[in-house]
Amino acid sequence: MGFGGGSQELVQVLIVDADPVQRRTVSAQLTAQAGFRFAPVAFATKAEALECLAGRPHSIVVADLETVGGVDQLGGLSSNDSSVIAMSARGSVHAAVAAMRAGAIDFLPKPFGAAALLDRLEAAIAQWPAARPLETKSAEMPLPKPAATSLAREDFEGFIGRSAAMGLVYDQISRIAPSKAPVFVTGESGTGKELCAEAIHGRSGRAAGPFIAINCSAIPKDLMESEIFGHVRGAFTGAAETRLGAAELADGGTLFLDEIGEMDLGLQAKLLRFIQSGTVQRVGDVTTRRVDVRIVCATHRDPFAEIAAGRFREDLFYRLHVLPIQLPALRERPEDVLPLASAFLARYAAEEARGFRSFDPEAAAMLMRHAWPGNVRELQNAIRRVVVLHQGTEVTVAMLPSTLRRGGTVLPPDFAVVESRAAAGAVAPFWEQERSIIECAVEAHGGNIARAAAALEISPSTIYRKRQAWLERRTA
Repeated sequence: MGFGGGSQELVQVLIVDADPVQRRTVSAQLTAQAGFRFAPVAFATKAEALECLAGRPHSIVVADLETVGGVDQLGGLSSNDSSVIAMSARGSVHAAVAAMRAGAIDFLPKPFGAAALLDRLEAAIAQWPAARPLETKSAEMPLPKPAATSLAREDFEGFIGRSAAMGLVYDQISRIAPSKAPVFVTGESGTGKELCAEAIHGRSGRAAGPFIAINCSAIPKDLMESEIFGHVRGAFTGAAETRLGAAELADGGTLFLDEIGEMDLGLQAKLLRFIQSGTVQRVGDVTTRRVDVRIVCATHRDPFAEIAAGRFREDLFYRLHVLPIQLPALRERPEDVLPLASAFLARYAAEEARGFRSFDPEAAAMLMRHAWPGNVRELQNAIRRVVVLHQGTEVTVAMLPSTLRRGGTVLPPDFAVVESRAAAGAVAPFWEQERSIIECAVEAHGGNIARAAAALEISPSTIYRKRQAWLERRTA
């Protein structure tokens, strides 16, 4: 890894911990796992570390909060010449937020493994200015080129996140992008499946070609074939002119089929034939045309369960499931919540001409506690709502959506629970419980009725009909 704008010098890591076992453990983790990239130096007190820092700038300090005297004492360890990663056996969201407000760039709850430590160290180095010289006076030796797996950072093809889970995703995208084989992306709604497809396209040899996306859950079943394969004039009522389908439009590029699990079985057979032959036939036409298209598809459903239920063709699945990628839910990478929230806050504050710059500790803690069933999309919508509806420089708890303030979690529809009435022991009428379940699902899917209906396994028209009935009940 070329640290500090291409320098091949060692990076000094100062370990500050009163516990000798912990000092030896962290030093051993760096030596065994990181090879010669880092030069660990261990200290039992903050004073010893400061003395070392005075003569050796451009270091990373991994400091135990209890050893240095709490978060208020971190300031002396961090400067333009050093970065601080706080650690504590009393890890909590409040402690992490307080440590970063005091100058730390990251937080590690004890106990932690070597992978977590290395991930934080590499993220710390990635934040150093490119022109920053490294003057470490430790023994210098050339460093190996970075491994392909050292990809966890915050600016990968539009993704935001430096967690180990996202590092694995970045690694997979980088490895499979040059291939021509189909890619099958799975993950809950709102995890960034289309962004993943765009990243694969952008890093492939087809980047100069078109990227065409089709949402199979948003197009009526009887129009889907025409959307994918096109049609000729007069092929059906309303076909006033010949129209190219997505497959032809994507010639030389990538065709992304989002929510492919919603595709009709009859059309799945035609899609299988297209993948096998590489030719398309427009609706109402007798001519076939050869196209060069890479297929990337995605679904929020369990494909094996869909096959077992007879809703997805097994032969099509194995044609498409050549290079699989599983995107993690946001609750599986909680360390990315605040970086994502901060990025969205900066983006929407600029768009809406607002002065928001940060979150207060209580608001940040509430964001960290929330289950985020709608994943990144839910977080994005929540931050945008705050920016549009409020003014200020710091986001407070009172500004956050009510779904977050009511208890910090909104469970997915499959596990939705209806809040009890204020009167203990009271049972809500069925229509109220039904409304609560449906509205929770709609909000969890960012207001997308089609996706909420799919998650609840009902028709979108049912949601619209129910909402109209509830409105009439209120106005009656």
